Amino acid sequence: LDAIPAHLRAVAVSLRGHGDSSKPASGYSIEHLAADVVPLLDATEIEQAVLVGHSGSCLVARRVAVEAPNRVVGLVLEASPTTLRDDPKLCEFVNTVVSELTDPITPEFARNFVADTSTDVLPVELIEELVEDIMKVPVRVWQEMFTSLLVYDDTAELSLVNTPARLVWGDADPLVPRSMQDDLACRMPMTELVVYRGVGHTPRWEEPERFANDVTTFALHLSS
Repeated sequence: LDAIPAHLRAVAVSLRGHGDSSKPASGYSIEHLAADVVPLLDATEIEQAVLVGHSGSCLVARRVAVEAPNRVVGLVLEASPTTLRDDPKLCEFVNTVVSELTDPITPEFARNFVADTSTDVLPVELIEELVEDIMKVPVRVWQEMFTSLLVYDDTAELSLVNTPARLVWGDADPLVPRSMQDDLACRMPMTELVVYRGVGHTPRWEEPERFANDVTTFALHLSS
């Protein structure tokens, strides 16, 4: 956020179940998470916004763009899948890892999760901050959220996303292939793809200044 110009209002959101946000007993599907966004915009007095999502949360941002198009002027989708429904790698992760988790989340699991989704260029202090955040998420949130990802599929609705979108994708991403980016660009009418060479699943962590600049230029272009 420090790299976003001061004249642009940037709000970092911890969705329900994450960070210091409330953690109800249930309600962690894509639909539930998306339903929280417009009330958040109302509470922060933001009439319209560019929504920025990463990986699974891109599905949340897309859901909001379809259900509340008057509130979304643009999307920045980082490492966005088309759909993860019945995805073999995710199925294996959910069935062998997530289903076996117990509270509290351990530092070892959190560090492995960060390592598996990023390249090895992250600063130590950032890794420790991410580990701390991951450990705040209860097991029930992990399990319901990832189970939701395995059944959610909005590909038939992507043509209804009538707002400009910028896809940001690292060509060393081990989880989301280039084919998904090309598919999204075909399905969503006003979409451009920005490729980060040698970057993994988390461009905003691996090249934060460049990512902030791409978000900024996109937002400024929409407001011009």
